[in-house]
Amino acid sequence: SETATPMSCTSAGVAVGAACFAAAAATASMQQGARRRASKVTGHATAVAVDVDTDCINAIRFLAVDAVNKANSGHPGAPMGQAPIGYVLFAEEMKLNPADPQWVDRDRFVLSSGHGCMLQYSLLHLAGYSSVSLDDIKQFRQWGSKTPGHPENFETEGIEVTTGPLGMGISNAVGLAAAEAHQSAVYNKPGLP
Repeated sequence: SETATPMSCTSAGVAVGAACFAAAAATASMQQGARRRASKVTGHATAVAVDVDTDCINAIRFLAVDAVNKANSGHPGAPMGQAPIGYVLFAEEMKLNPADPQWVDRDRFVLSSGHGCMLQYSLLHLAGYSSVSLDDIKQFRQWGSKTPGHPENFETEGIEVTTGPLGMGISNAVGLAAAEAHQSAVYNKPGLP
């Protein structure tokens, strides 16, 4: 058997992770239709989806762990524990457009625990954001990297806010949510683009 080196499983993991995100979107779409008609196929599709979900979550976890190990700096615990939440948000709940990270009607993901930022970098990479390549992840926490130890919105597309002191993230998130609610009330009307 081969000896694992830092980032060795991420090359394969990235392909698996990207495929997982695509499969998750397709599975979520299929499950919505399947919920309307109960059958034996629905039970089988759900069982397969659990395996796909687990593979996706593990891809996020190991991408984060490999990057932290390679950097010899960082905290793998937060990405490992928060991977299922991040996966559900990015794959099934949030409106994102990796090709247009500044899309006005996008959902915003604010990570206040900067020490666990490999979760966010992993999610952005696997969701298809070109601003976080595998090479960028390999440079995690290195000087001049696009993946610094605490995410910075002016450095990496897809990072919504730069959070500093603890508690700053929740303040930013509340402000972004209030602004989005106001924009929705003003602009989400028939006849407007």
